[in-house]
Amino acid sequence: METVYLKTLMVAAISGSFSKAAAELFITQSAVSQRVKFLEERYGYQLLDRSGPLLVPTEVGKIVLEKAGRILTIEKELEERIRQIGRKTSLSLCCTPTFGVVYLPHVLNSFLLHNADTIDFKFIIHSPEQAVRGLHDNDCDLAVIEHCEDLELAGFQTFDLPMDELVFISSPTLQLPEKAIDLDILLRQRLIARKEGCSSRKLLTLNLAAMGKTLNEFRSMAIYDDLRLLIDTVVEGSGIAYVSRTLVSSQLSKGLLREHSVNGFSSSRLRTLALNKSRQTERVLQNFVDCVYSRFSLVPPCLPAPVGKERS
Repeated sequence: METVYLKTLMVAAISGSFSKAAAELFITQSAVSQRVKFLEERYGYQLLDRSGPLLVPTEVGKIVLEKAGRILTIEKELEERIRQIGRKTSLSLCCTPTFGVVYLPHVLNSFLLHNADTIDFKFIIHSPEQAVRGLHDNDCDLAVIEHCEDLELAGFQTFDLPMDELVFISSPTLQLPEKAIDLDILLRQRLIARKEGCSSRKLLTLNLAAMGKTLNEFRSMAIYDDLRLLIDTVVEGSGIAYVSRTLVSSQLSKGLLREHSVNGFSSSRLRTLALNKSRQTERVLQNFVDCVYSRFSLVPPCLPAPVGKERS
């Protein structure tokens, strides 16, 4: 018996009408009726009560429908397994710059070590807004986003990662006071800033506004799109910057840079992991999430298991 007959029975029972089932299945109403009648003759019982305005499963019909649901699920899983034979799984990631520079190389190394032969992987570095758009447009399966404001992530599975702390940095050659520093001293310097849309620039702008200041009050400003070039420029003594401490931890420990904080500044930004729910049951996605959490020395969340399976 072809499973199409069981599917027809289920659609008829759910819609409550032969005509609605016919429209949904793109067949004639007569074909729907004949398929249901075939099943009733095969099992020797009436499966749908036709006496009322809507089709209603009989007691035997409920039993057949329950088993039919399992059969159709197994058939769907079988078809998917067959489609996967000889085909690599794809996974796409979008992340904001700091995560991409500081954490992603280690995460990718760990992930690809165990998945390189079975997956096609791609990643894109974007601003927070662009990363969210990538999720909504299905350009990426998951995103790691550093941000200082709430994001429009309704409809996605989200997890909070450790927050990111930002600091002002300068070259020792500028002889600026270390640690806590007066904002007016910093405003006398050239600001090496990120482009608009970057959350570090947005957080700096919000902090300045809270103190009645703007970016225009710095002595001058240079806009850099490349984080490494920005840091190298500050190391050379050409200005100051407001960046994640994790980006410059090596230069700070070697004495190539000094860090500064301003009293009253909110120096932390959020870091969120967002997943496309349509793929969150896939093992490859769980593997990648495990690698991200391992990088932060955290226990990873357990994503929903595929239908009919449990995670070990």
